[in-house]
Amino acid sequence: MDYIDEAQLYMEEAIETLDKRLGAIRAGRANPNMLNNVMVEAYGSSVPLNNVANVTVPEARQLMVKPFDKSLLKEIEKGINESNLGINPTNNGEIIILTLPELTEDRRREYVKQSKGVGEDAKIALRNVRQDTNNKIKADEMPEDEEKKYLEEVQELINKYNKTVDEKIKEKESELMSI
Repeated sequence: MDYIDEAQLYMEEAIETLDKRLGAIRAGRANPNMLNNVMVEAYGSSVPLNNVANVTVPEARQLMVKPFDKSLLKEIEKGINESNLGINPTNNGEIIILTLPELTEDRRREYVKQSKGVGEDAKIALRNVRQDTNNKIKADEMPEDEEKKYLEEVQELINKYNKTVDEKIKEKESELMSI
C-alpha cells in the first residue's frame, strides 16, 4: 500500500467518526443515534442501550425504546436520565417514550458550538494523518522530486477532506438553526 492510499484510508475513518459524533448532536428531530452513548446496567455489567432494546422513531419529535427484556425497563430509564440528554423518559410498563422538547435559541447555539468543536477535532485528526504520512515519506530514501510529488499529493488530500469537514459542519449548523 502506498503512502497516499494509507493516508486516504485514515482520513476516511476520521470523516466516519465525524459523522457519528455529529449524528449524536440532536437537531430538534428525533434520531435513534442520540441514544448511542446511553449505557445501561444489565446482567451485571454496563452495556450500550442498543444491545438491550430497540429504538424507533414513531413521530418527528419522539423516540420509542422497547426493551428485549421488560425487567430492564427501570435500568434503561435510569441510564437515559444519567446520560444528561435533557429528555425525561416516560415509562408505561411496556416501553419508554422520549418526547423531545422544542430547542430554545440558546440551546441551538450551544449545539452549533458543540458541532464546530467536533469539526475541529476531525481537522486535528486529519492533520495528524498528514503529519504521520509526511514523516514516513521523508524517512524513506527517495529522489527529491518524487518526495515532493508525494508531499503535494498528501496536501491535496487533506485540502479535500478539510473541505468535506467544513461542508458537514455547515450542513449541521443549518439543520440546528432551522426551526
